Amino acid sequence: MTANRPLPLAVFAIAALSPLPLLGFGLWAGGGSLWLAFLYMALLTILLDQIIPLTAGAADGAEFPAADALLAVIAVGHFATLPLATWAIAADSGLGTGQRILVFLSAGFWFGQVAHPAAHELIHRPSRGLFRLGVAIYTSLLFGQHASAHRLVHHRHVASTLDPNSARANESFYRFARRAWRGSFRQGWQAETDLRARSVSHSPHPYAVYLFGGALCLAIGWLIAGVGGALVWAGLALHAQSQILLSDYVQHYGLTRALQPDGRPEPVGPRHSWNTAHWFSSAMMLNAPRHSDHHAHPARPFPALRLPPEDIAPRLPWPLPLACVMALFPALWRRSLQPHLARWNADLKAQDTAT
Repeated sequence: MTANRPLPLAVFAIAALSPLPLLGFGLWAGGGSLWLAFLYMALLTILLDQIIPLTAGAADGAEFPAADALLAVIAVGHFATLPLATWAIAADSGLGTGQRILVFLSAGFWFGQVAHPAAHELIHRPSRGLFRLGVAIYTSLLFGQHASAHRLVHHRHVASTLDPNSARANESFYRFARRAWRGSFRQGWQAETDLRARSVSHSPHPYAVYLFGGALCLAIGWLIAGVGGALVWAGLALHAQSQILLSDYVQHYGLTRALQPDGRPEPVGPRHSWNTAHWFSSAMMLNAPRHSDHHAHPARPFPALRLPPEDIAPRLPWPLPLACVMALFPALWRRSLQPHLARWNADLKAQDTAT
């Protein structure tokens, strides 16, 4: 396959859904087979990105309806796997401690790296049903506020001090995560409240839905395995939330919108998001690493997202999952990324001077 041809939708489906049967087989067969899903998420994705240097083009419109169907299938897989993983970890499933840890890590990786990108796609869909499906995924991960804050705050204020989910240069992930979680909750709440004040709506406040839905999910965890089940459900949700925040951290780290003469930030452009060109992790994450094009066209379905040239948008030299692991180690992250950020800023300054 040449570098400018699109990946077939089947590649997205295989890359995104394969961990689920591997996890199911591991729970059925037991023993070392539980390593299969973990190694797929933690190792195989990065290896395939490195040994097959393929950058796929954008798919045509004929694949869009099937793309929505794939999102729905991923959602079904998510709602089946979350209680199953809770049972396997917290209940009398016959698994040993090490096996339960493998299930926790494998399932959590899938929720954060596949279910999250699917939910992210769904909340940008104009269809009310698909939008609600995305909200339901985030609510089950006790992170329903992301459906509001991402659309109403992040997309408007990205790469500015008004956006809690844009990481500043030299800010560690751990400091960012606390600021982003609290800030997105508050600002998303305020944005939804302001919308309701400008319109006539008798529906419940979205945050009431998020909070009630999250409490209902914890109750399901309790029904599965008592207090331990509720704690494990919450732990899996926090595992996924950490990956969502890691993606936000990496994809906007250190990038800022210049202020115009009137004091307002410049329009959002390709230069305000980091992208990656690694094919398999992009397929598994439904092209989420093509982040600049998503911000330019939030409603564009994932197969159609484009990868901007390197002189137009900054590009990470590592697959997004690997970059997120690096970000967990602040000294390593700064030492590794600062040269790329400095070079991008220098190139940007040269471009602006030339124009």
